[in-house]
Amino acid sequence: MADPGPRRVGKTVLAQSLPDTEFLNCDLPSVAERLRDPERFYGSLKKKYVVFDEVHQLPDPSRLLKIGADAFPKLKILATGSSTLAATTKFRDSLTGRKRVVELVPVLYEELTAFGVVDLRDRLLRGGLPPALLAEKHNPEFYSEWLDSYYARDVQELFRLEKRAAFLRLLELLFRQSGGLLDVTRLAAESQVSRPTVANWLEVYQTTHVVRLLRPFSGGGKREILGQPKVFGFDTGLVCHARGWDHLRTDDCSVLWEHLVLETLVARRLATHSFLARQTASRGGLRGAARTGCCGRHRMQVERRCIRAARAGGIPRHLSKGQQLRRLPVVGSGLRAGAQRTQNHFPITK
Repeated sequence: MADPGPRRVGKTVLAQSLPDTEFLNCDLPSVAERLRDPERFYGSLKKKYVVFDEVHQLPDPSRLLKIGADAFPKLKILATGSSTLAATTKFRDSLTGRKRVVELVPVLYEELTAFGVVDLRDRLLRGGLPPALLAEKHNPEFYSEWLDSYYARDVQELFRLEKRAAFLRLLELLFRQSGGLLDVTRLAAESQVSRPTVANWLEVYQTTHVVRLLRPFSGGGKREILGQPKVFGFDTGLVCHARGWDHLRTDDCSVLWEHLVLETLVARRLATHSFLARQTASRGGLRGAARTGCCGRHRMQVERRCIRAARAGGIPRHLSKGQQLRRLPVVGSGLRAGAQRTQNHFPITK
């Protein structure tokens, strides 16, 4: 099983807690030397499980994992890393049919009690990385150090990218506009790099799980592929850090709540995620490239559900339909009505 996820999300601590497990830190030269002969290594194991932490640091990790899966099928193997398997040239085999990928996301809402967090605003401001969430107070330096470590360990070592300042500047711009529509041309101008470079770096961000793109819902049609996607940062703490927030206003919580909903959906391992675009009063339909393409009757049903959710959420009835819909937060996947019901079940404490 492969366990990818962003840096400092808790992969190592979780793997070390597994019972009857041989744990190997692949950062250590002694471990790399021990694994030079995979067949002999696997044959010498006495435990049922083996963990390769930071497996992408090995010179040929795919060979090691393939031999374990084929020659020792009863052995349970967990490989952790900060990037997707087969994302770099080190992985000469994608291990198709031999692996199951479980992405570890930041701390979810239902896990907050286990971490001793009682105020949802703390989770939204600090994010879901355990070191930041469990700190005595909000520490902005943690996020700066995280960005430096991310570039040095996950980007430079694996992808050999240059232009560190421009790469991190683009990432900061993505975090600032997290929850909004992706505009590659504007990002290229603001980060002072070319459009092809922005496109290439977006692939790196997604591969290392720090950015996620959501396509507009369009009933599976081609508009869903060609439509302008939304971009989401993986952690609300880094989003707040990029925006310079050291405390949250009520209006700030809606966009951060979208991130928390999306992380929950990712943790549920749903196959696809999409977003439903805002509706405008003048056009009476779903806006731009995010139109659903469905029949008018079904679209009216969606509108009515959103209006009912708006009124249930305390939005005044005297506003027009478009004004009511615009006041609803657009959540990363599914209908806003369902998202609003979720928010009613888990209100933000004041």
